[in-house]
Amino acid sequence: MKAILNRLFEHQYLTRDEAKRILTNMAQGEYNDSQIAAFITVYFMRNISVEEILGFREALLEMRVNVDALREFNPIDIVGTGGDGKNTFNISTAACFVTAGAGYKVVKHGNFGATSVSGASNVMEEHGVKFSREVDLHKKSLEETNIAYLHAPLFNLALKTVAPVRKALAVKTFFNILGPLVNPLIPKRQVLGVYDLKMARLYNYIYQESGNDFSIVHSLDGYDEVSLTDTFKIINKKEESIYTPEQLGFRRANPNELFGGNTPQEAALIFDNVLNNTATESQKNVVLINAAVAIQTIEPERDLLDCVAIAQESLEAGKAKRALEKFLKINK
Repeated sequence: MKAILNRLFEHQYLTRDEAKRILTNMAQGEYNDSQIAAFITVYFMRNISVEEILGFREALLEMRVNVDALREFNPIDIVGTGGDGKNTFNISTAACFVTAGAGYKVVKHGNFGATSVSGASNVMEEHGVKFSREVDLHKKSLEETNIAYLHAPLFNLALKTVAPVRKALAVKTFFNILGPLVNPLIPKRQVLGVYDLKMARLYNYIYQESGNDFSIVHSLDGYDEVSLTDTFKIINKKEESIYTPEQLGFRRANPNELFGGNTPQEAALIFDNVLNNTATESQKNVVLINAAVAIQTIEPERDLLDCVAIAQESLEAGKAKRALEKFLKINK
């Protein structure tokens, strides 16, 4: 590790094989927390290369718990990189349940918050969800509720190993970049929110190489989701589009309206209010638009406004809430 750090401090880049080997060693406990922190810190000071990302990703996917049995459902994942510093409520997680309520299959891959108060796993834990790596349980959940939740550390040793260091650093790291790429299912459909356009270009390159159906979303004021606080961009395999909230019939949101609270309990309450259809207009709208992007990713022939209407019906008719209730019965 000393030799590796000296190279990185001199602004050298790792090859794909080197990156893969280092992350494999990290997962196997060959480095202590101080060494891991030093390694991660390098990427605060310079950009990560595509080859480094792909090497890290290969290592993580080789160590994943096999959940290939869930592929028959061809589900979508809705995820953000995190690290945007906005501390919003659990928008993508709520959007997953709205999408599931609309009849589409979703496998959400998430973790505890490292850079925010409440990650997806925090809000699931607040609802009494017992995290499991049992594939049959997740298959049942998908069949009966349209959604399964994969708690990242259970499905990859490396993510569990680095979790304490990430939490202690409490800033975005390259694991924020990797997280969306290492869903153990390796889904063929994904909506990904990124915190800057440089990241959008990076992921676009990776996704185009994979041939997957994808939508990358970014709000131009720095959110890693469609926040409706500003103009936003959607990139998919066919095109790049820019929208204002008003173009889609939404009132522009104030950033304060998306705040996730100071505790996981407060974030979970907002999450419940959304799915109960009792949240504020801005809280509901931001979930609807992100669910709509997921629906359009699954059915690209649909107009985005049609997808918003499908998401709205899922929420307002109580379908999203029922999906959550059924999910909790199976996963508690």
